[in-house]
Amino acid sequence: MPKRALITGITGQDGSYLAELLLASGYEVHGIIRRSSTFNTSRIDHIYQDPHAPDARLILHYGDLSCSDQITNLIYNIAPEEIYNLGAQSHVKVSFDMPEYTANVTAVGTTRLLEAIRRSGIKTRFYQASSSEMFGSAPPPQNEHTRFQPRSPYGVAKSYAYWITVNYREAYGLYCCNGILFNHESPRRGETFVSRKITRAVARILAGKQEKLYLGNLNSRRDWGYAPEFVEMMWLMLQQPLPDDFVLGTGDAHSVEEFVAESFSYAGLDWKKYVEIDPKYMRPTEVNALLADAAKAREKLGWDPKITFRDLVRIMVDADMEECGLTPVGEGVRLLPALFPSWHQWSTAVTRSLQSAQGSALD
Repeated sequence: MPKRALITGITGQDGSYLAELLLASGYEVHGIIRRSSTFNTSRIDHIYQDPHAPDARLILHYGDLSCSDQITNLIYNIAPEEIYNLGAQSHVKVSFDMPEYTANVTAVGTTRLLEAIRRSGIKTRFYQASSSEMFGSAPPPQNEHTRFQPRSPYGVAKSYAYWITVNYREAYGLYCCNGILFNHESPRRGETFVSRKITRAVARILAGKQEKLYLGNLNSRRDWGYAPEFVEMMWLMLQQPLPDDFVLGTGDAHSVEEFVAESFSYAGLDWKKYVEIDPKYMRPTEVNALLADAAKAREKLGWDPKITFRDLVRIMVDADMEECGLTPVGEGVRLLPALFPSWHQWSTAVTRSLQSAQGSALD
């Protein structure tokens, strides 16, 4: 029997990459998706399997982290060997507009999962997607010993989720890990997040579909990495003999303005002609600088990210140019097979095998 994993937030950036990785590793993958009147599964459509297929290994369930009964029933019935909690209200700016909802899903939702594990009595390993936003105003660089000083309802909610995970590990002996991940991006990043908002605007401006890009604080500095590399470490954390918490980041920080300049210059544009500041995108309290000290992960997990800030920008701009029907500059497209061949071998292999199985089942 293949190992079973349950992913909350499977339709998000990280969830889709993690599903690919686990399927390529032979897992049976269960994902929780929220009921919607419109399709919200675009990031996993390429690995979707007809549930009637006899060998289906990707199984989706309707659910919500705000509903404890449903979560408990799913965990009890699926009995996964691994659970990855990637689901959350994860937009920092939105958390100021919807603080109660953010707390209910991002903070208390984690408690619902942990309590379901405890009550069901299943033997599973639990990964909690923690965030560098928990560090807030703590001076960089930040590591596992840095004090949390969150500056947003999202950061506060993630801090609660972190500590409740630690508490269940210590109080009940559950195998629970926190991955404190710094910013990680990809072409699958949501379009309202600043990195994707920038690269998408570059492509749309070139395509004549957009005239201006409106942003908030350009001075904030972040440690930006490539999402698939981080997802592999999520899985690796749950393969360790004992549960532990790890900071993951590249150790290289750049400002939002630098991200803008790099993106526009790669496409041959002067960003100052297109970017304007809109106060509505300013947050009531800002996080000025996040920079990871990932020494522990390097030592214990072999963490060695390959994709640099410059590489990441090129990958994302090229992908958005293709999406707009433009010919990409090309450097970003060529980078991936050269710098990160293993991930693309996994992704291509799992997509082809699942599509082949899907076709056979429907013949």
